[in-house]
Amino acid sequence: MHRRAPRIQLLLGGALIALVALAIGIFLGGHANLLPDPVRSALVRDDEGQLVQRAIDTIEDNYYRPIERGQLVDQSIEGAVDSLDDQFSHYFDPATYRRFQQSTNPRFSGIGVTVQPHERGLVIAHVIPDTPAAKAGLRPGDKIVAVGRNTLAGHPSSYAIGLIKGEPGTDVTITTERDGVRRSQTIERAEIVEPVVEARLVSTRAGKYGHVVFTSFTSDSSEQVRGAVDRMLDRGARGIVLDLRGNGGGLLSEAVETASIFIPDGTIVSTDGRNRERHVYTATGGAIREDVPVVVLVDRNSASASEIVTGALQDRRRAEVVGTRTYGKGVFQEVRELPNGGALDITVGQYFLPSGKNIGGRGVSEGAGIQPNVRARDDPDTARDEALATAVRTLSSGAR
Repeated sequence: MHRRAPRIQLLLGGALIALVALAIGIFLGGHANLLPDPVRSALVRDDEGQLVQRAIDTIEDNYYRPIERGQLVDQSIEGAVDSLDDQFSHYFDPATYRRFQQSTNPRFSGIGVTVQPHERGLVIAHVIPDTPAAKAGLRPGDKIVAVGRNTLAGHPSSYAIGLIKGEPGTDVTITTERDGVRRSQTIERAEIVEPVVEARLVSTRAGKYGHVVFTSFTSDSSEQVRGAVDRMLDRGARGIVLDLRGNGGGLLSEAVETASIFIPDGTIVSTDGRNRERHVYTATGGAIREDVPVVVLVDRNSASASEIVTGALQDRRRAEVVGTRTYGKGVFQEVRELPNGGALDITVGQYFLPSGKNIGGRGVSEGAGIQPNVRARDDPDTARDEALATAVRTLSSGAR
């Protein structure tokens, strides 16, 4: 009996080790990212990854002329993103990602326009006054189809923006298209500080009204809107026109704060995604008096965060919407940096108005946008702003 005890202990010890190994194997099977790279490559099956790796190796080794491996990797990732058929998802190679980061700076060197993506390149949403673009006669609605010798079709907007920006005092040649007519012109770049909020009083027979122009939802921009609204009311404005024409959006948090200037409580917007829990954003408090009438003025270039604010005020019956239908972007993106210095800017979810409506076509098709209560359009060939005049008339009819 004494001889059998060690054998039993040995068997029990072996079983225990096997159980521990099994538990570790099960754990690492679901947490392969914890393994060192060589071990993960040897133990974890990755047929798709090995297939891509082998294809790149084959091209690099056998193609009839030399080709950089990094270029193959970049184009492989770009092809994967393109297969999503999502106009808002992009792969940024390292150089493009650096330009993208620069493009989010409100102080920049360029020609003085804000733009929206277009299948041909870019479409001008707003021309900043007293900038090289304004002096060159560029207008909202003009399409930028080439920069220098580089055509823009098929490239992300960040690529085109990066080409337009440059050192102050240097020249850039852009090709624009208006009413089917192309025009190339050379413009000298300058240091630009993009104004986010501008406000003025508009006097009519019915009284004074505040016209607050808001161009981009950047950090703390909602505070600037709040300050402008308060100034207009202090100066005797009977109502507020919130002008979001040409505003392509920005930070979701700033959209919620901006809507909260006018909506005292309740839902502003909700978001949902396949790997994102549904989240409801509510008004943050401190709204202006509910008896102050509000009109939101929009156009085809009012997008994203602009549509969140517009849709919330319309759904909650806090404002009349005047203008044309909006862009129709009901999805949001996140930027994920990659080890090569590039990044993925991919759609990760959708947002929904208080009514539950999504206005964005899920990113792969043109969304319906927000339809105005009162249709109005500015004629760029006249000095008068017809859309603003309609907004003020609508505002005065609702003033109490």
